[in-house]
Amino acid sequence: MTTMTEASVREFKMPDVGEGLTEAEILKWYVQPGDTVTDGQVVCEVETAKAAVELPIPYDGVVRALHFPEGTTVDVGMAIIAVDVSGGAAEAPAPAPEAAPAAAPAAPAASVAEEPKSTGSGRQPVLVGYGVAASSTKRRPRKGVETPAQEPAAAAAAVQAELNGHGPAPADAPPGTPAPAGRGRPLAKPPVRKLAKDLGVDLTTVSPTGPDGIITREDVHAAAAPAQAPAPAPVAAPQPAVPAGSAPVPAPAASYDAVRETRVPVKGVRRATAAAMVGSAFTAPHVTEFVTVDVTRTLKLVEELKQDKDMQRLRVNPLLLIAKALLVAIRRNPEINASWDEAAQEIVQKHYVNLGIAAATPRGLIVPNIKDAHAKTLPQLAESLGELVATAREGRTSPAAMQGGTVTITNVGVFGVDTGTPILNPGESAILAIGAIKLQPWVHKGKVKPRQVTTLALSFDHRLVDGELGSKVLADVAAVLEQPKRLITWA
Repeated sequence: MTTMTEASVREFKMPDVGEGLTEAEILKWYVQPGDTVTDGQVVCEVETAKAAVELPIPYDGVVRALHFPEGTTVDVGMAIIAVDVSGGAAEAPAPAPEAAPAAAPAAPAASVAEEPKSTGSGRQPVLVGYGVAASSTKRRPRKGVETPAQEPAAAAAAVQAELNGHGPAPADAPPGTPAPAGRGRPLAKPPVRKLAKDLGVDLTTVSPTGPDGIITREDVHAAAAPAQAPAPAPVAAPQPAVPAGSAPVPAPAASYDAVRETRVPVKGVRRATAAAMVGSAFTAPHVTEFVTVDVTRTLKLVEELKQDKDMQRLRVNPLLLIAKALLVAIRRNPEINASWDEAAQEIVQKHYVNLGIAAATPRGLIVPNIKDAHAKTLPQLAESLGELVATAREGRTSPAAMQGGTVTITNVGVFGVDTGTPILNPGESAILAIGAIKLQPWVHKGKVKPRQVTTLALSFDHRLVDGELGSKVLADVAAVLEQPKRLITWA
């Protein structure tokens, strides 16, 4: 059988698709081993901490292997797909040497497929994402033991796979036991290694509990936690003493009803949003002010604009005019358009407005922004808003679209909510919440009449925006919405 040269195989690595992100989850593969691919063809969709992104392959050739299955979180720089660029059909790699039955690692209890068996043609069936099963059980040679020379790319892929928890467990110890002295580098992902370094934990002393003997964040925290004195027994049932020098015993997991409860892993956009909101809430001192305003005239203008021939192909709604009102208020009070530089202890004044629009998507809350919104005409702003909303609903918002925002609008009124106290998007100075627009009794020209009324809430960073400035901005937004002709007179 002709052996495919390693030089003809190109490994495509997980790129950094979002300004310094360290990992991404593979959501979907669009190709399978044996498929022909061309330069620029999208081969998979991944989700970073900021958005879902489609990855194009930069080679022409035939897919040789997919290194990770869907749902796997992969570190940036790891090879995820191998492509044979020689132009020939993909060939099966040489069969791995047979291992003694006692040395083979036990199959996971939650396995969804049995190990593939060899076919009569000499080619082994492939479990998508794992490559040929025989190679996936291949053990890493121990240090000091002579082994046949490995091909460079294959060896690198094997080492990378083990470092990320996808390689085999050590041959001499089952998963969950610490690596013996001299065993080599413990298995842990880069973020876990950094955590261990920050906490002063020696990974060689940590008992791994992850699959294939990988050390998890919980293992590091358990190793770093100070030994706790045993709680007093309720009755005459003393707890056994923990021998000196032994590892801390992890606390029992919280009880959980698998029938009536569901646990959902927090990752990707939701995890990033949660971390960002916690950081923002406990870093920037928030102040929120409210104003209730009659927006009847604004709603009438919306209906008139919908009939305008220059606006008929565009998305025209109250959000469009509220966004324009906020831009006018920022023009009149430019000091609010700023950010706080903690390291330099300086206020950074922005002479542009990248207007963020909070959007709820199936993957979580995202805040893409309209670049240079301050320079756009009303039709241009409407077009940008329409594109932003459509892209967010389809889950195709790019990481770049969520970078560099200066102020944000969040429309909680679409859910029937009157108002709220929004949390600042990290790095921004202010966020405006729009409440539900409702027909309410209102004093108009000295008489109580039914009018369209809403409540606006403006949260701002009190380190750089004082109460006077924040109040002026909110009052200006309300004034424009009450008398939309100010869009012209104040411009």
